[in-house]
Amino acid sequence: MTKRHVSLPAEMAESLREFVDEVDRRLASDEDTCSVVEDVLVDLHGDREAYERWRSGGDVSPAARVRLQSYDPCNATLESEYYAELEVQDDEFQRSKHLQWLWRQFDATPMADNVDFALEFRSMLASHLFDDCGENCRFFKGITMTYGHNISLGDNVVVHDDVHLDDRGKLTIGDRVSISDNAHVYSHDHDVVDQTEVSNYHTIIEDDVRITFDSMVRAGVHVGRNSILAAKSILQRDLPAHHIAAGTPAKSIAIKPGWESVATPLEEANVDRREQRRIEYDLPEDLDIFDEFERDLSPPDN
Repeated sequence: MTKRHVSLPAEMAESLREFVDEVDRRLASDEDTCSVVEDVLVDLHGDREAYERWRSGGDVSPAARVRLQSYDPCNATLESEYYAELEVQDDEFQRSKHLQWLWRQFDATPMADNVDFALEFRSMLASHLFDDCGENCRFFKGITMTYGHNISLGDNVVVHDDVHLDDRGKLTIGDRVSISDNAHVYSHDHDVVDQTEVSNYHTIIEDDVRITFDSMVRAGVHVGRNSILAAKSILQRDLPAHHIAAGTPAKSIAIKPGWESVATPLEEANVDRREQRRIEYDLPEDLDIFDEFERDLSPPDN
């Protein structure tokens, strides 16, 4: 059974269109992105009166001052800011950080539960935040990403609630891909001995793939066209086109009925080619390293 069309009442639809078009225009202009984000968040959270009073030198409580200052993404820090590779891509991150802050704080407003409103707003925002975003994409609530600017998506992609799109490396998603609730797609991995040693990869999900509920795609995996990753599975090897994979770790267990003649035979599946998609980068020798663990991880046999 397919879905049916649902639409907002005409007056609400007109207000939505006017709002989204205005934010889209401002983000596409030469206006400072940080200022646009701050301005939009103040109004979305209904804090304009308190904000203007504070900016004009009026008296506000310390808690209110922190809240009002936090609408400005320049006053926020994200976990991804600690990642060392930003030393070589910081210019891109400065803008994507501001847009990601707008995405996250919009999700904290009541409007985020108004499906048509929220889908339209996030789709517009994705066109500015991601490296590339196709037509008619649908982004639901609670989606997180590492940077945003290393993500490319095709047309008619659907990303459901509470999905994590890790683009610490590079993430490419094709047309008509569905990523279900609570799924995680990664593009970076940690060394098994020294977890502070990180490798970045290019993770690829081809057209017509379904990544189902609470599953994980590990960094550097290539998910072939028209394939399915079953619920609660962890995919750490390439998945050929038209295959169905399940388990932890996931393995190809079947070929979609009717696709057998064009699919890789099952006995030739389950190949690990992730190293072909490793992304190398050089860090400055004078990098100020933050080691939150400070452990000696030298193996005794070395």
